Amino acid sequence: MSDAKSDQERIESRAHLLPEEAAVGSEDSEAQADAILTESDLRAADHNAAPDTVLERRSSAETVTPIEPPD
Repeated sequence: MSDAKSDQERIESRAHLLPEEAAVGSEDSEAQADAILTESDLRAADHNAAPDTVLERRSSAETVTPIEPPD
């Protein structure tokens, strides 16, 4: 898993507030990001968390058919 970001990199990336979050402010954006990512990881790990939904693990390359350039 060399492509995976470290936990600290993920937190720093998510710590940049979304416009909605910036509007209400955040005393500690890194702590907020850590909490959001922790909850997200727990939901992603529990495949039964939302029984009416399916969590698909595909990359964007697997979701579209590449368009072939014209000859």
